[in-house]
Amino acid sequence: MAEFSGLGYFAEIPGVIFDIQRSGPSTGMPTRTSQADLLSVAFLSHGDTKHVVLLPGSVKECFDFGYAAFDLAERLQTPIFVLSDLDLGMNNWMSDPFVYPAKPLDRGKILTAEDLKRMGTFGRYEDVDGDGIGYRTLPGTDHPKAAYFTRGSGHNAKAGYTEKPEEYVEVMERLTRKFETARHMVPEPVVVRNGFSPVGIVAYGTSDFAITEAMDELKKGYNYDVDYLRVRAYPFSDSLHEFVASHERIYVVEQDRDAQLASLMKLDLAAEQIVKLRSILHFNGLPLDAETVASELVTREGL
Repeated sequence: MAEFSGLGYFAEIPGVIFDIQRSGPSTGMPTRTSQADLLSVAFLSHGDTKHVVLLPGSVKECFDFGYAAFDLAERLQTPIFVLSDLDLGMNNWMSDPFVYPAKPLDRGKILTAEDLKRMGTFGRYEDVDGDGIGYRTLPGTDHPKAAYFTRGSGHNAKAGYTEKPEEYVEVMERLTRKFETARHMVPEPVVVRNGFSPVGIVAYGTSDFAITEAMDELKKGYNYDVDYLRVRAYPFSDSLHEFVASHERIYVVEQDRDAQLASLMKLDLAAEQIVKLRSILHFNGLPLDAETVASELVTREGL
C-alpha cells in the first residue's frame, strides 16, 4: 500500500482511498474505533511525501467528502485519502438527507487533441501556472504528442527519465507548491467562537459530538466558554493558524495514544505557536465521551 501510494504521489495519478480507522496495532481491537492512522496516512510512502487527507465528522460529510475527494484527486492529480473511523463506519446514525451533486466531475487541467494541435507539444510535469499542477492528457486522446511516460522513477518536466540532482529537486519543489495549492482547495474547518475565551479546542471527526456536549456542560456548570475548531482536511487551512494565534491555550482532543493531530499541527505552526498546544488523548477503543473532555478541561484550567 505504501509503495503504491508513493507511486501515485510522485507520478501524479488521481485516486481516492477511504480509511475507516479502528484500534490497532496489527489486528488490535477490530470492532473498536480509533483515530490512530492520521500520521501514517499523511506521509504514506518512503521518501518525502505529503498526502491530502479529508476528515469527515458525520455520515453526511462522509457522503459529501466522497465526491469532493474525486474532484480533488482529478484537479490535484494525486491520491486523496478520506479518513473516517469505525464509530461512523459501523454504528447506526441519524443523518441529514444526502444531496446528490448538481455539477459534473471536475477533471482539472486536461489538454484535448485540439489543444495539442495548437500547442504542438507539452511537458507533462511543467508548472505552467505556478500552482504546482501540470497539464495532462487522457488515455485515447487522438494526437501523436498526447502520450507520455508515467513513471515512479526520477523524471523531469517532460516526463523523461533522469537522475540529475537539479531536475529531481525541481520536481520535488513543484510537488511542495502543489501541496500549498491544496491548502486553499480542501474543506475549511468549522469554527465555533463563544466570545473572547483564551482557550480553544481543536479536534476532528467523531470527536465533534463529545466536544460539543462538553462545551455545553462547561457553560452550564462553570459558566466557562471555550472556542472550538473542527479540522476537516490536511493540509491545514490558514483558519487553523489564525485560530491558534488568537488563543492563549489550545487543547488538541483526539482518539489516539500518540497525539498524532497535535504532532501534525506542530509541523505546520510557527515555533512560538507550538508552545500553546496541550493534548487530551482518548484511546480505549470506545467513542469519545463528553465527560472525558469536560473533566480534563476542569482539572487543567483549575475550574
